[in-house]
Amino acid sequence: MACVVFLVGEVALRLYWITGGRWGYTACDRTELVDPGGGCGADRVESLPFWAGWGAVGVGIVLAAVVLHAVRSPGRLASAGSWAAAALLTVLAFPLHLLFELPAALSGRPSDWRDLVARLALVAGGVLFAGLANASGPGRAPVAAGYRPVPLWARRWAYAAVALPVVGWAVPHGLWALGVPFGIPERELDDIRRGLSTWTGVAITLVPPLAGLLVLGLVQRWGQQFPGWVPGLRGRPVPRLLALIPAGAVALTLVTYGVLSAGIVLGRLVTGELPWSDVVREWAVAATLLVFLGWGIALGVATTGYARTTRASQERTTATSVSS
Repeated sequence: MACVVFLVGEVALRLYWITGGRWGYTACDRTELVDPGGGCGADRVESLPFWAGWGAVGVGIVLAAVVLHAVRSPGRLASAGSWAAAALLTVLAFPLHLLFELPAALSGRPSDWRDLVARLALVAGGVLFAGLANASGPGRAPVAAGYRPVPLWARRWAYAAVALPVVGWAVPHGLWALGVPFGIPERELDDIRRGLSTWTGVAITLVPPLAGLLVLGLVQRWGQQFPGWVPGLRGRPVPRLLALIPAGAVALTLVTYGVLSAGIVLGRLVTGELPWSDVVREWAVAATLLVFLGWGIALGVATTGYARTTRASQERTTATSVSS
């Protein structure tokens, strides 16, 4: 029912836009106007882009068919379709963008609330479809109580996923916030600092590495058992999907962003639109793309280790139940 409510809301909003309404619509990614609070001139947009209008309606119809199939014919196929829908919505939401947009908004920087709400809605939709996938799939044995150590290789990748945003993001951005032109021309740094408040710079610098600390849950006890300070859940096993869904979604987003961004840069280098001299002068900015890619790969491998470890624990519980 929750998935149906989500789809009805999204399709109704798109139909409203198609008929000429512009409430909740943003054009900040399609115009040169700088007015995030007003949607960058959304009211002036006469022709709605296909994927914002009829394309989105079509996707909504397909997802409605996925919901109907999951309700009428639960099983592996229905679960796979729901997982695919959850992955699609999560990628479309591009949650990595929220890591920067939310702190900037909270620190007082003018922000496009339409874009923020739309991304959060898609993330919520992805979570709902993940829940549908879990409910419509074949029955599973409960996760065994107790902590099962993850393999050493998974721990190493998890530590790498924690270190990369610190070394590759927080350090250069912290230096830039302090006025140090680390790997970037001083003139460009001055332009950036003029457009950012102190609190915005602090938020953008600290939020990604702080969020990266959550990766430790994939290899620590508190990622499999709720710690003692959590009321009512002390010592209980953490549902696997509670860790796997957000970790997998962020890993996929990071890798996608890194690959696409690197591809764009390489394409501009090949065509000559971007000279190598600019890349050399701004090497720290270019290296950030590799940081995102490496961060996503490290998180994805650590997530795989967590999935295999907790699945092994689940299978052990099933075997014990059968033998009894």
